[in-house]
Amino acid sequence: MEKETSHQKISHIKQREIQASIAVPIINGFIKEIGKERTLQILSQIIEQDAINSGHELASQFKGNGINELSQLVREVWCDEGALAIEILKETENEFHFNVTKCRYAEVYKKLDVPELGKCLSCNRDFSFNKGFNPEITLERTQTIMEGADHCNFRYSKP
Repeated sequence: MEKETSHQKISHIKQREIQASIAVPIINGFIKEIGKERTLQILSQIIEQDAINSGHELASQFKGNGINELSQLVREVWCDEGALAIEILKETENEFHFNVTKCRYAEVYKKLDVPELGKCLSCNRDFSFNKGFNPEITLERTQTIMEGADHCNFRYSKP
């Protein structure tokens, strides 16, 4: 008898929810043992490399690494299942500017009562992601919902 396998797609937000529920108790254990500063320092290094790897993978998956592909992946991956509500401000071949007006990622960490870990595990990935996706694309962002702002301001540009 053949075993049937199913390859269900798990959304980006669902992956983050699962990861957070596992990672937060582990991270809190490390904070208790070696201190918050050292734990977050190590965690940031790990997250940075993971985000770079993710950038490489998604550039390959979207068969390109320009602003158009970035725009497509934001809509199809990061916004999937309403994870982000975005307001597009500018979209050209060299620029993609948008505001995030709702962030379920922030809600996940708020529900777990660890918004500071949410910044480290989620928001801080955005800048490192570009190194893997396309290091020529720059991101300017001065505020996030995770840190208490009413919206996140993403400004991607490629010279």
